[in-house]
Amino acid sequence: MAIYHLSVKTVSRSAGRSATAAAAYRAGCKITDGRTGEIHDYTRKGGVQSATLIVPAEAAAWANDRQVIWNAAEQAEKRKNSTVAREFEIALPSELSPAERQRLAEDFAHELVARHGCAADVAIHAPGKEGDNRNHHAHILLTTRRLTPEGMGEKTRELDDQKTGKELVTQWRERFATLQNERLREAGHAVHVDHRSHAERGLQAMPTWHLGPAATAIERRTGQRSSIGQDFDQAAAERLRKAQEAGQLERQAQAVDRSIIDLTGDLQAALRERDKAQDAQRLAEWEAQTTANAAAFKAERAAATGIDPRSRYHPDNIAAREAAERAAEQEAQAEQAQKLALRTQRMEAEKAAIEAKRVAQVPTPIPVPVRPPAARLDPAEAKKQRLSRMSSTEMTEEIRRRQLPSVDSEVERDRAVMASTAKRRELHKQEEAGKAFVLKAEQAIDAWREQHPLKAKMHDSGVFRSAELEQRVQKAEEGQQALQAVQMQARAVAAKDAELRKAVRSQVVANQAGGRAELVQLEKLHQAKVSQERAAATARRELEAVPKDFRAMAAGREVKAFGWSDSGSKWQATPAQLKQLIDGYNAAPREARAAILDRLTSDRDSSQQLRKLLDTQQANYRQNDRGMSR
Repeated sequence: MAIYHLSVKTVSRSAGRSATAAAAYRAGCKITDGRTGEIHDYTRKGGVQSATLIVPAEAAAWANDRQVIWNAAEQAEKRKNSTVAREFEIALPSELSPAERQRLAEDFAHELVARHGCAADVAIHAPGKEGDNRNHHAHILLTTRRLTPEGMGEKTRELDDQKTGKELVTQWRERFATLQNERLREAGHAVHVDHRSHAERGLQAMPTWHLGPAATAIERRTGQRSSIGQDFDQAAAERLRKAQEAGQLERQAQAVDRSIIDLTGDLQAALRERDKAQDAQRLAEWEAQTTANAAAFKAERAAATGIDPRSRYHPDNIAAREAAERAAEQEAQAEQAQKLALRTQRMEAEKAAIEAKRVAQVPTPIPVPVRPPAARLDPAEAKKQRLSRMSSTEMTEEIRRRQLPSVDSEVERDRAVMASTAKRRELHKQEEAGKAFVLKAEQAIDAWREQHPLKAKMHDSGVFRSAELEQRVQKAEEGQQALQAVQMQARAVAAKDAELRKAVRSQVVANQAGGRAELVQLEKLHQAKVSQERAAATARRELEAVPKDFRAMAAGREVKAFGWSDSGSKWQATPAQLKQLIDGYNAAPREARAAILDRLTSDRDSSQQLRKLLDTQQANYRQNDRGMSR
């Protein structure tokens, strides 16, 4: 049954959120925030079926780049509590095909863009692995400003206003319900949705409750029921208890009505009627108790952790694996230390024997210093040092080299899976051959009946039996029986194949867990290395620009350019030490100035000190300028 859901949310900096992060998460891609420098990488996020940018027709070409447009949305807002994006979250009917669901979401987004002039980023997500498999939904992320050929324009205030905003949301809710019903009818489904609440529709049903992302994340992380979930469970149990009490009262009233016996009738019939009513009442009570027990059991299971104790990811199993790994590591370290100690003792003994032999041969022994054996690095530490010496390019190659094959390809390469697949294909061929045989036999029967209509009519009426027709019918029935047998065997093999693939997939995932964890760690090191190299390159460029910047300041002072006179703002913002260096540089002959500048930047420390003085002059000038230069 199709369900209706449309909610409107905002992405605000006051909540610590950003439009770039929201867009990257919903589209399952990587976006670098130009304002903060943060890298939001969700390329490994699963469940993203499609992500489409929809912009106004008059928008510039750069608006079709997801990273550029959401960075533009961030740059357009200056306040620390600005709303940087708005999201329409909609449920998509499971009755529609994936292409029809995508068309529905994008058509609705096109109408939003046409009405408000903003840009829309439509991301369609598949149902979660642990939730309802019908929960197809889409996230439509909208810019809070209209998109013009020049860039981000005015705010969409009609959606922010207290009065018009609520009215517009109501109109959009109704429009999405209408559009969804049209798509359902076009696909041949009789179901429909209604955007109104239960109260507006006159329904007595209680509205459903949702845990929300925070409570769901807590339960997934801790494996225990959150406080909100406990409140929901308590409310559900209370509703169940009231329903049971109401049902019991109803059954008692019905039992009383049935116990009213017509005294004018037969006494034995009345007694039988009473016994039957009592039996029916006891059966109803037993069924109610059974239902209550089942509900209590489900509530108890819901309140408990949602992770199977046999699962690899159960907290107890994780703790046991970590303890086993620590024990194995300690045992390996102890064994390595013991081997090192034995080797050291053997080397000391050999050195002592050589020294004793040399002392016996040489009259005046010369003491030879004994160098302690070099400590061997731990393999993990050695690996860490090797990675730290790599450049970002080398790390990229290392990540590429360590990439693991996909789980699906590993499952398909398993020998048992390959054998099962071959068997399924063979049965499929047999099934197709059986269908062709049955079809051919039925066509032969139809052809015989067309050629011998009189005999067929007499055969059907029972006047006489045609041996030729009966033979053809028997042949068709035998073919149908053989086809059914092959189909049953094919279903059984398909069920076993599904179980086998599930087991092999679990094994592959478990085997690759360590490698994937190393790849994640290596990716983090790669990002850190990229940041370090960028910072080093920036510092290098700044140091390389020191001579040029110093010569420019000295030239301005020498010709008394604007701001460089004795009372000029630029000269007043210059530190005293830098003034002395500039005056000394200008006082020297032109042919000696190059040597003076080389001496000022002869080493890295001198260049850095001069760079600080130059930056101080710029900072002082901007502060004194009070923004006039901008």
